[in-house]
Amino acid sequence: MVTRLVAGTFSPSVLLDVARSTGRLAAAGLEVTEVPVASSPGQFRSLLDGEIDVAFTSPDNVLAYRFSPSNPLGELLDVGIVSGVDRGLGLALYGRPGFPADRLRGARVGVDVPSSGFALAMYALAESLGVPRGEYELVAMGSTPRRLSALLAGECDATMLNAGNELVAEEAGCVRLASVAEVCGPYLGTVTAVAGQSRLAEARALAGALAAAIDDVRSGAVDGVVVTAAAQRLDVSPALARRYVDRMCDPAEGLLPGGLVDPVALETVAALRRRFLPEPVDGGGDALDRPLDAVL
Repeated sequence: MVTRLVAGTFSPSVLLDVARSTGRLAAAGLEVTEVPVASSPGQFRSLLDGEIDVAFTSPDNVLAYRFSPSNPLGELLDVGIVSGVDRGLGLALYGRPGFPADRLRGARVGVDVPSSGFALAMYALAESLGVPRGEYELVAMGSTPRRLSALLAGECDATMLNAGNELVAEEAGCVRLASVAEVCGPYLGTVTAVAGQSRLAEARALAGALAAAIDDVRSGAVDGVVVTAAAQRLDVSPALARRYVDRMCDPAEGLLPGGLVDPVALETVAALRRRFLPEPVDGGGDALDRPLDAVL
């Protein structure tokens, strides 16, 4: 019997494709359809409405929608983290071609939404460059691929990129201004998440298949499959695909061994939200003081 799941992703998941190509999904009895999502609020609304079964998302999104009443949907959701996927896959602040780091003050900076996890990390990166929050213009532009297109079209001066989008940007002459791994590490970039309990067992089966695929990738045993998947899914040259595979295996930015959630890295994500969007609670403390409670 085959269980069918719909996964919502911001950028095409090379790992999911590898799990499919190597038979890891089939061995788990799964057939997974991947659909793109335009923004984090849209992704979690789709998760809540049952349009997608599993979200490949930033852990910050799970924390915000589980613990923070001021999240973009304006309500607390019964959502949780099932597994870890990666440490950011090159997540960094990029400027358009020729954009100097000392011009960030007053720049037009593209974000998913101003309260998203990538935006919070961007505030920390900008501060590391000496530019505090409020000294650049924020523009909500949606998902990472959309922001890459906006950056290359000159519709924004800088934005956060990762998951292969940053490699395309570099090839086009964009400038890496600061990276999350260097400023905010250890970091948790992507997790799988569900709403409620109805698809939790299936999501855990998917997590197991992804963990096996992660081990395959990190061992180098399926390099050819991974390069082909990266080239096709990201629509990049074989050379860029090879660089993406190297990034997947990078201990500071790549895939998480066994698909485990690193508690220290999850705390990094929670600390960024407490720092830039504090949520005080009665009796003291912050709504995000116990991020591990979001791990199912």
